[in-house]
Amino acid sequence: MKSATIQLETLACPSCMQKIDKAVKSVDGVDKESVNVMFNASKVKLQFDPEKTTIDNITDSIGKIGYEVKKSVVR
Repeated sequence: MKSATIQLETLACPSCMQKIDKAVKSVDGVDKESVNVMFNASKVKLQFDPEKTTIDNITDSIGKIGYEVKKSVVR
């Protein structure tokens, strides 16, 4: 498993947070228990299996629902 932090442009409301949480958790290979969308920081922290998905797949899932990713860091 790898850990990732995704910095978003902005989160305008709690509804946005729920949409992003659902989109990230829908990606095969994301550890659903690890997903933490931080409203005030406009960040998402998560763990994923690099054999099943990539950070690009995860950030694409966020982009497809209309949110802009500023940067992502994988450890």
